[in-house]
Amino acid sequence: MAKQSVIARSKKTPKFSTRVVRRCFKCGRKHGFMRDFELCRICFREMAGRGEIPGVKKSSW
Repeated sequence: MAKQSVIARSKKTPKFSTRVVRRCFKCGRKHGFMRDFELCRICFREMAGRGEIPGVKKSSW
């Protein structure tokens, strides 16, 4: 979990567009972020495994 102050800082509009920090809305992690779902890879895997993300299922071959 990211600190509350770090999450609050990332929600402010930055001075320059390249400074935008995208964070997982669930845990606040910034690395391994998936834009399509607005989740980090860890939260995505947990939620997809539980079937909480519509249209996503575990692949097997």
